Amino acid sequence: MNILSPEILHEISTDKVLLPTSESFSYPEKVLQFGTGVLLRGLPDYYIDKANKQRIFKGRVAVVKSTSSGSIQDFVEQKGIFTLCVKGLSNGNVVEEYIVNNSITRVLEAASDWSEIIKIAKSADLEVVISNTTEVGIVSSDDKVGDNPPNSFPGKLLSVLYHRYQYFNGDVEKGLVILPTELISDNGIKLKDIVLSLCDKNNLGEDFKNWLLVANDFCSTLVDRIVPGKLPTVEHEAVEKYLGYQDNLMIMAEPFALWAIESDSDRVKSKLSFAQTDSSVIIVPSINKYKEIKLRLLNATHTFSCAAALLSGVKTVKEAMQDDLFTVYVKNLMTQEIGPSIIDSELTEEDVTAFSNSVIDRFSNPFLEHQWSAIAMNYPSKVAMRCVPLLSKWYAKHTETPKYMALGIAAFLKMQAQNENKSVDELINDQSIWGEDLNAYPDFVESINKNLEQIADRGILKAIAVNL
Repeated sequence: MNILSPEILHEISTDKVLLPTSESFSYPEKVLQFGTGVLLRGLPDYYIDKANKQRIFKGRVAVVKSTSSGSIQDFVEQKGIFTLCVKGLSNGNVVEEYIVNNSITRVLEAASDWSEIIKIAKSADLEVVISNTTEVGIVSSDDKVGDNPPNSFPGKLLSVLYHRYQYFNGDVEKGLVILPTELISDNGIKLKDIVLSLCDKNNLGEDFKNWLLVANDFCSTLVDRIVPGKLPTVEHEAVEKYLGYQDNLMIMAEPFALWAIESDSDRVKSKLSFAQTDSSVIIVPSINKYKEIKLRLLNATHTFSCAAALLSGVKTVKEAMQDDLFTVYVKNLMTQEIGPSIIDSELTEEDVTAFSNSVIDRFSNPFLEHQWSAIAMNYPSKVAMRCVPLLSKWYAKHTETPKYMALGIAAFLKMQAQNENKSVDELINDQSIWGEDLNAYPDFVESINKNLEQIADRGILKAIAVNL
């Protein structure tokens, strides 16, 4: 089989895969992207490619590889194009789609191609910077703007912006929209603060600092999509055989996708025209609503149900969702307790229902091997951050005990007691775990203890059944 490249696209059946338009290969580089990871290729680059196929954004992505690990050879050989396999459930129906994405023009290595990256910084076509440099990428540093290249991502970004400022003589029309996707809260605000601090450390002057603030838009964003990356070898080979070509850059993503971008600027909306093509790209003045609904309905649901799944002997999320009792527990946990706890002036019942339904699809995805053991990593801190704050929200609106939350905490306690060789009573009263006193919530500890008795006497699934 031929390796995927622009030259062989005419040989590929369009009944099997969605191909790019021929004109899209001539679109200019509007985006400078820091990071070659699968999340960026499966989410921002997915949206850009989708918009290009609809002849809306009409721009492509130059990618910067900052780390020394790995090779860009496959990107070079395939000229940046790759297959995105979208596999999973949507509204309970199986989705299998194959898309050839040609949003990427080239991948440059920061260590050896910095002068070329600075040329892109001086391009009139450039409008957007996207990054995913992991949670430790947005950190303070002492980089010099003239380093070749600066070590940190904020240092590299400052260098790009300063060279652009100089080249265009401070033209406020030549600022950029900067979209960090690192999984930290207020990522845009934190990145801007670090860049401004570096500006001061480098003594770059008030005129440039003013241009940074006035001409550029640092937008906090929230990304949500499971992008496992490469398919398992057997499945990868089967897809290649079905599509009729070899693709060393092929990746998989689930159908669900969300990119919430915080801005009320018309300038931002104009430059991010790709948002017009998909309702899951949301540009709003505040993304707090989307952060809360993801943290509670997705992350907290995972955390509340993790110990129960492990105690039942299952290893993956999809396996747990094949049990009707467990599925009902997850649904009831979201719709009867977590959802009602977080509904407020911003979050509506319709928001909760729609997201809860998507979570059921995501948990049940037959193509994902999501291990409960991975979800259980740093389990106590996840319970404290994701789950415990829901108790005060619940009790602010209700007098009865949240039985599904109590069951989830009981299962966590049973597992934690076994792992730490401690008594459950000792753990319940250990405020260093919870960050507060669980006894403050009426009948909650009593409900936990009743669930622990049910788990001990009848097993976790029977304990779930009693609560339904």
